[in-house]
Amino acid sequence: MKQRIVFLDFVRVFACFLVILVHASENYYGAAAPGEMAGPQSWLANEADRLWVSVYDGFSRMSVPLFIIVSAYLLVPMKETVSLWDFYRRRFTRILPPMIIFMVLYSTLPLLWGQIDSNTALTDFCRIPLNFPSLAGHLWFMYPLISIYLFTPMISPWLRKATAREEQFFIGLFAVSTCIPFLCRWFGEVWGQCFWNEYHMLWYFSGYLGYVVTAHYIRTHLTWTKARRVAIGLPMLVAGALATILSFYVQAVPENLIDTPTLEIGWSFCTLNVYVLTIGAFLLFSCIDLKTTPAPVADLSRLSFAIYLMHIFWLGVWVGIFKFDMALPTVLAIPAIALCTFLSCWLTARVLAFIPGARWIGIEPAPKPVKQLELN
Repeated sequence: MKQRIVFLDFVRVFACFLVILVHASENYYGAAAPGEMAGPQSWLANEADRLWVSVYDGFSRMSVPLFIIVSAYLLVPMKETVSLWDFYRRRFTRILPPMIIFMVLYSTLPLLWGQIDSNTALTDFCRIPLNFPSLAGHLWFMYPLISIYLFTPMISPWLRKATAREEQFFIGLFAVSTCIPFLCRWFGEVWGQCFWNEYHMLWYFSGYLGYVVTAHYIRTHLTWTKARRVAIGLPMLVAGALATILSFYVQAVPENLIDTPTLEIGWSFCTLNVYVLTIGAFLLFSCIDLKTTPAPVADLSRLSFAIYLMHIFWLGVWVGIFKFDMALPTVLAIPAIALCTFLSCWLTARVLAFIPGARWIGIEPAPKPVKQLELN
């Protein structure tokens, strides 16, 4: 059995909670009913919503990149002894069945409590081969993850022999590419973009692949001491968080209808501020030097995929309670929604873990206890 990398368990649990915190926050700019999140247009009711959505949601934008980095840290480059098809078989039998099962559930179960009608359910179900259901927007992440898995056998040979300087060159170009959304906002189409061509000059150095190479670089080439990781990681975390939070706050004028892509330009996962925020956080987590993962963290890490898949089912329940029934202040309601959703999903996953074949819904089997040798 492979030895677990302890700090990655902490990262995985933290990132999973942040995903839920993002979606809890989204119920405060544009949502009209429990369980609905921000749509194409956003609207904030007051200054309190403006501030706390900016803080909670902005800080949490490192969640998806952290998941990408954890996957890449563990899997890239793939072993030379593993064939392309064997790699695909192992990866996709782990993620595709749970993904498809939950796509079916999100297309059907909401009929029971009237959240969707039969026409929507049928449309969502028929579109499963093409895209995620209308109430399962969080499953968008599965497609970039699949893409990374598909590309891993292609990039692995280069990463196995790449020098630190070569990877730094790639990461530098990726960092420049993360500025393109802002360049397009301020200057229009850049570096070959036009109405008939979206593929700018750095297209092949952009996107989540940059996080993959960064993860490999940190694991293979970064030899910083713990003190240096803290000294560099903490300022990166603070600077990235402030930039990400302010990018939303300065635009989110209460009672104004704003296009969500415009409002969230600094919240895209492949922007420079989110990249800096993510790497800062990961460097800090890498300072954890425990020899074993604490049992609660290990359990949450093991169930994190299932928690992610199911959390939208529970989110609407707690939004209804804390936002509408109890009408808690936003500063308290958003973390309360996120925490209760997280714990509800964890308990649900623990119960479902007793079902035979639970791995098909994303639940890893509990590790078997190691027998201690008896000394005579």
